[in-house]
Amino acid sequence: MKSVGPNATLVEDDVEAVIRSLKARLVGEITVSGPDLAQSLTDLGLIDEYRLYFHPIVLGRGKPFFADPRPPLRLVSTDPVGEDTVRLTYVPA
Repeated sequence: MKSVGPNATLVEDDVEAVIRSLKARLVGEITVSGPDLAQSLTDLGLIDEYRLYFHPIVLGRGKPFFADPRPPLRLVSTDPVGEDTVRLTYVPA
């Protein structure tokens, strides 16, 4: 990837430094999607909250959200989202 659109940042080098800088400067949430990036940020201790959405769909296979051993987490809320989806919110324990 060579470029990104507006309201996006292309990070090519030190992901840890970039995310720490964003967290220090910005007010509000930084949302991350995808198990690979989430795992990288988990390993660096940069995830404050996990929001997992469960919707009853059967898939043959897929990539697990936690590729490495799951970090110790504490459930802080469960919220229905629509008729068939539940959001589970966890924080690092």
